[in-house]
Amino acid sequence: MKLPLAISAGALLATTLCAEPAITIYNQNFAVVRDTVPLDLQAGTNEVTFSGMTAQAETDSVILRDPDSKVAFQILEQSYRNDPVTQELMLSLNEGKTIDFFVRETNKPDRTIQGKIIRSGYGSGGQNRTQPVIEVEGKIQFGLPGQPIFPALGDDTILNPTLSWTLNSASTAKFEAEIAYLTGGMSWKSDYNIVASDNSDMVDIVGWITFNNQSGASFDSATVKLMAGDVNRIQPQNHRPRREVMMMEARSDMAPAVTEKSFDEFHLYTIGRKVTLRDKETKQVEFIRATGVKAPKIYVYDGISHSYGNTPQYRGNGRFGGAENTKVWTLREFKNSEDNNLGMALPKGRLRFYQQDEDRQLEFIGENEIDHTPKNETIKVYTGNAFDIVGERRTVDFNVDTSNKVLSESFEIKLRNHKETAVEVRVVEHLNRYANWELIEKSDEFTKIDATTIEFRVTIQPDEEKVVTYKSRYTW
Repeated sequence: MKLPLAISAGALLATTLCAEPAITIYNQNFAVVRDTVPLDLQAGTNEVTFSGMTAQAETDSVILRDPDSKVAFQILEQSYRNDPVTQELMLSLNEGKTIDFFVRETNKPDRTIQGKIIRSGYGSGGQNRTQPVIEVEGKIQFGLPGQPIFPALGDDTILNPTLSWTLNSASTAKFEAEIAYLTGGMSWKSDYNIVASDNSDMVDIVGWITFNNQSGASFDSATVKLMAGDVNRIQPQNHRPRREVMMMEARSDMAPAVTEKSFDEFHLYTIGRKVTLRDKETKQVEFIRATGVKAPKIYVYDGISHSYGNTPQYRGNGRFGGAENTKVWTLREFKNSEDNNLGMALPKGRLRFYQQDEDRQLEFIGENEIDHTPKNETIKVYTGNAFDIVGERRTVDFNVDTSNKVLSESFEIKLRNHKETAVEVRVVEHLNRYANWELIEKSDEFTKIDATTIEFRVTIQPDEEKVVTYKSRYTW
């Protein structure tokens, strides 16, 4: 990005930036912009104008410095203007004046007419409030009669958001200064497309990074880095935090065109080539392509599908813990490791799942989101509900002995498989009534997931019904 700069001890002289910009974009709708400013300072006071700031710059975050720490200078004053010249602004500045309008009509020669701007139609900030009102040949009309031709710009007008400094230099110095500042209006996100073959545990993963530049400035051939992580920023008093909704936690990674490294408590991704980001532009870059990733489909049946709580009103109530959910969840599970053709940290984003049918055509089968995830973690992503597997859960027996402080209950879980192939279903059960519990009867072996969750893994043949039963006892 080449930006005009004006410097001198008393007057302003035109010059340009010679270095290419560098941008670090955070996934919280802001970025750090860094550029090089060639300064030619005289001893004493210097006036410097830097044209090309973003329209959403946080000016109190600006840092102007000598990166080599050899030149001593002081910023006496800094000012920022964000009222660049536009047609709307010029109409507003010329209200009450008569200007020329260029008129082009079909089958007529081009001509220039004069019109008096009675009302520009634009309010503060250049926003269109009402239609312009123009007086032409003694008659009033709404709307512009043609392309307005304005008088020459005044000395106080600007073409881009501009930052001006009054600098005090201890001596004459010519050097490359660095400017860095925070700006809003820049964001990035990651998306993952996962393709599976029919009835296969292997998938291919293609990841995209999408940049969105709404900052009010363009950046040519910029070095772009992406910061993934939860960076703390002070929010306005009336800020309402966005609620994150996740069906499952997940973990995964990046690759070829992007390099990744840990940075403090975050992960920093560097795009391997220069990127041009124009204002109001959305651009995508492929950042991961992995084939042959082992990601078997798993089925989970959770008949309760929520924690009903370890509270007194639930402890002795036999109605709670009965059947509430008949759907069997479908998930994809894979290890984010090098031996599974992955193995780097993944930024949060959306996963879209496609499956190839017998005709080799891709069909969309579900989507979900993952959070920022480190390597060597297992990803479990919910993609939808199984059509041909049905779950049914009911309470068989419930008994409370308050004198001896004992509660027991029995459950029956039925699973029916209408597929043409055998499936394994993970039956999840929650034992939440009291902290002390044990299974005194069970039809199948189980695994204790945590203090209140157990899991049965059962295999169901085609057109078979499998029944899982157990009896739990609580004491307090």
